[in-house]
Amino acid sequence: MLPWNAEMSGRLDRVTVVSGVLRDNPLGDPYERPLWVYLPPGYDDGATAYPTIYVIQGYSGQVVMWGNRQPWRRTVPEMLDRVFADGEAPPAIVVYVDAWTRLGGSQFVDSHGHGAYHSYLCDEVVPFVDEHYRTLPAPAHRAITGKSSGGYGAMITPMLRPDLFGALATHAGDALFEVLYPREFVPAARVLREEYDGSWARFLDRFHASGGRCPGSDLILLYGNAASYSANPGGSVDIPFDHLGRLVPEVWSRWLEYDPVVMAPKHAEALRGLHSVWIDAGRNDEYFLDMGATAFHEEVRKAGVPAGNVFFELFDGTHANLEHRYVMAVKWLAPRLTPGRPL
Repeated sequence: MLPWNAEMSGRLDRVTVVSGVLRDNPLGDPYERPLWVYLPPGYDDGATAYPTIYVIQGYSGQVVMWGNRQPWRRTVPEMLDRVFADGEAPPAIVVYVDAWTRLGGSQFVDSHGHGAYHSYLCDEVVPFVDEHYRTLPAPAHRAITGKSSGGYGAMITPMLRPDLFGALATHAGDALFEVLYPREFVPAARVLREEYDGSWARFLDRFHASGGRCPGSDLILLYGNAASYSANPGGSVDIPFDHLGRLVPEVWSRWLEYDPVVMAPKHAEALRGLHSVWIDAGRNDEYFLDMGATAFHEEVRKAGVPAGNVFFELFDGTHANLEHRYVMAVKWLAPRLTPGRPL
């Protein structure tokens, strides 16, 4: 493996989407967003239309990070290119979406705290791709995948927009909030007290002034989640725990409404309409997202999704180094998105 870019058999277009819904967003983040669109081998030689697989990132991810290289490994775009070039899966267009914010992420939801990133994905990016590339523009031929916060977005988006997505793959996606989050609240309250006199505003000022190199820098994730799940008109953000780390029930209940495990029974019909659902996580996930994956799988089955439409696995691993899981899921999804291929 050479330590620089591998030659690709397909083509990676790096384009810009000028967003209307992100213009004047609460954080003042850019509304012109990069988008990477991978076109498989043979795309430029004919008139064939292709399925599309949308890939969304974990918290703090931005689209250029797909080009980051680990020693002796291909990047994810290079690995997926190899899959298509070697005929391990039927060809598909793969779309790499940017939903970064000044807080590190958006959870791919619309929020008064950061902006309309769910609408951006569904109402701007998907139509942009369908307009500019030869896609099969129907839910049956469109999937969404991601890891961690991206896995969260991959779970909720087809539930909310079954008119767009007929399949999903979630890798260690944020779920089962009552297990995932509260254990972080007491340590966060302590750091906030000791380093910032209990002030979130002081933390945010220090975080951005230092480029994230400050005590308790991971507090940004909790604040960013609060900006997603419990922001108010006008942009103020309610925190789901008090100065002692105790739950604030009226705020915490707003967070729970966004939990995929809680959402699933309310969107059972949309789930039943999905022809392919991939769910996985490492057995030793540091954030206990193996529990979240298991809980979401249970709700998917309760919703009536046929067992043949679902892949579920807890594999030996943690929350890190999951690039190969994207490849596995795409190999599974691509045939199921392709017309005439048996499920």
